[in-house]
Amino acid sequence: MKIVILLLSCCAILGAAPLREFVYTSAPFASAHASTVVELRNGDLLSAWFGGSDEGNPDVAIWGSRRSESGWSAPVELAREHEIACYNPVLFYSKTGRLWLYYKFGPHPSDWTAARRFSDDDGKTWSSVEHLPAGVYGPIRAKPLVTGDGVIVSGTSVESYHSWAAWIERSTDNGETWKRIGPITVPSERFSQFTKTYGIIQPSVVSMGGNKLRLYARSTSQIGRICIADSADGGLTWTAARPLDVPNPNSGIDAVRLKDGRIVLIYNNTPKGRTPLNLAVSHDGIHFRMFYTLENEPGEYSYPAMIEAKNGDLDITYTWKRQRIRFVRFPLSEIPSQ
Repeated sequence: MKIVILLLSCCAILGAAPLREFVYTSAPFASAHASTVVELRNGDLLSAWFGGSDEGNPDVAIWGSRRSESGWSAPVELAREHEIACYNPVLFYSKTGRLWLYYKFGPHPSDWTAARRFSDDDGKTWSSVEHLPAGVYGPIRAKPLVTGDGVIVSGTSVESYHSWAAWIERSTDNGETWKRIGPITVPSERFSQFTKTYGIIQPSVVSMGGNKLRLYARSTSQIGRICIADSADGGLTWTAARPLDVPNPNSGIDAVRLKDGRIVLIYNNTPKGRTPLNLAVSHDGIHFRMFYTLENEPGEYSYPAMIEAKNGDLDITYTWKRQRIRFVRFPLSEIPSQ
């Protein structure tokens, strides 16, 4: 009896360990990056990413894998463009129950075109690819916010030679049409003096309750911190962006608002490089406490995607050394309450 009590006490102290695994162990491509993840209606997961010989090469396509009780399936090709690279897939459900896959293609982010396809059977079969009109991108890297009444609030951005800017694409008809809102920028009196690109991209949008929304964005090295902007009218208008006291080494992030209202960030907690990869939590969405390190070895651990599963746990995917996609299931019980 004493042994059992001791073991139970140790488990209570140590807590539930996060589950870690690779999405695949072998694949017909050498490089992988920019994953996305969605929980399917039966509780399975679907992840997608871009893979090929190297980012930007013409052989780079969109690949995906499904996680069921038996583990992850072998990677399958979800989309490929003719002799041009694909980038940044995003998976999400609209309120109608339709599963969407958005992605980009082109020679460079400044010359991207967006494309999409949908599935009405949770990713078993897919529609034909639709290329979107010039200037419409849908979610640029992070999942969009789909509100309770079905409005899709999609964080997007534009990268040019001298400046980056975030935008919002908002749809009230399940993606049939979009209203483009922005640009959302970080004001700077010294902007014209910068010789390198300045600005923010790849926003992740969360609800702050009611009609209040907040976006969290990646920033360039001159800013060096995660930036936020706010909307008080469901995403129709936005404040200027401003930096938080959370570092950002010009690297992708993601954010989730938990069912209890806390905000969790996944990001690289460093002023330079793409390691370590960390989790932080906040009660007000402004002041964050870093509470867990997912990776801290040399290498690149980047472009994370994060969702809250139906049971409250965090399901996370991210780039592992540009070679694989890693999956982590982080227990809700291990996210600090203070």
